[in-house]
Amino acid sequence: MKITPLIGLEVHVELETKSKMFCGCPADHFGKAPNTQTCPVCLGLPGALPVPNQKAIESCIKIGLALNCSVNRLSKFDRKQYFYPDLPKGYQISQYDQPFCSVGFLNLDSGKKIGIERVHQEEDTGKLQHTVLNGEKVTLVDFNRSGVPLVEIVSMPDMTSSAEAKEYLKKIHEIIRAIGVSNADMEKGQMRLEPTVNVCIENETGIYYTPLVEIKNINSFNFAVQAIEFEIKRQVQEFEKSGIEKTATNKTTRGYDSVKKTTFLQRTKEEAKDYRYFPEPDIPPFIIEEDFVERIRKEIPLLPDQEIFSLEKLGVEKKDAKILISTQNRLAIQIVHDYSRDDRIDSKKLASLIVNGKLNPAQDVLVQYRNLTKIGITDTTQLTQIVQNIIDGNPSIVAEYKKGKTNVVGFFIGQAMKETKGAANPKTLSDVVTELLNR
Repeated sequence: MKITPLIGLEVHVELETKSKMFCGCPADHFGKAPNTQTCPVCLGLPGALPVPNQKAIESCIKIGLALNCSVNRLSKFDRKQYFYPDLPKGYQISQYDQPFCSVGFLNLDSGKKIGIERVHQEEDTGKLQHTVLNGEKVTLVDFNRSGVPLVEIVSMPDMTSSAEAKEYLKKIHEIIRAIGVSNADMEKGQMRLEPTVNVCIENETGIYYTPLVEIKNINSFNFAVQAIEFEIKRQVQEFEKSGIEKTATNKTTRGYDSVKKTTFLQRTKEEAKDYRYFPEPDIPPFIIEEDFVERIRKEIPLLPDQEIFSLEKLGVEKKDAKILISTQNRLAIQIVHDYSRDDRIDSKKLASLIVNGKLNPAQDVLVQYRNLTKIGITDTTQLTQIVQNIIDGNPSIVAEYKKGKTNVVGFFIGQAMKETKGAANPKTLSDVVTELLNR
């Protein structure tokens, strides 16, 4: 029996904007007193009208461009109808058939291309808090998060292992942070992961596909891996018992218990028709001009894979380059680039020292590097050129040496040390000076 997992991922990213998606309330909701950052718009009160946040839309398009998507010239918002306590309007303003961005891709390190179906804009929901008051279990609702700008990145089901899914998620995370649209802090809920998993099973009787399962609201790469791996095993075991195959109506939603490391059934998954999508009547459609898109495109910095490639060209090991990029240490990355032109420093060694916490890029790099390596410059070709220039500039002192005043060797060593700012290896330098003076 051959088992092939089919994994797609939905990634929700809270954008870093000052105000919410459709109102002027502060978007920074984390740690704030419950229900203190709300207004009639984000509470869905009658007569309140939404006004789109341009910064959020620009950030959504920037994400799409970074993921090689096409930006749709005509786009609109839609109402996604469903009833849940943390959704005050009874619907979510989202995008359905005309998102801002669609049809892109992301390359894994193996070269495998993961398709991006769409990158669309929506608003976040409120947050439920399950607790106990006066001995009774209750659910409280905090609407501070309601209306915060949210981008959903939907991949194609192109991943066939949890390892591929984890790599994809980490690359998305790095790109989001690199382009500056969100901190994507998963502990604060700024990036939430939702794998969709089913399995292709081939045996002697044919090829079968297990029912689709969407796993909701995971906040860790490792938890995503665990949930996917558990779900693959569960689906294979379930198919062996029941023989139930995927249909158009048997998709389910499951949660993930990080303590038990198991998934659990939440509900039968709604289809698009269940959400009763229709165009948002209070927000006109958008016509996105090419010059607007090009302006945003020019704001995109060097992306992580491009940064890694540029560091590798300097001699930095790929594993160290990846760590530098993932930590978003812009100073460290710039230091490696700057000192790559300095013959006294090896870029590979410098990057390794920074990654391992032995060298602080905010302090004098050359002094730290020299003290840590303790070997100085041993490149005789480089030292020969330096010493030869000093000899050529001091013919009278060379003449004294030729007359037997060998103590002047110290002068040339001192001058060479000064020229290399103390980075020359003393023994190598002494040998070079002696050899050149004796020619």
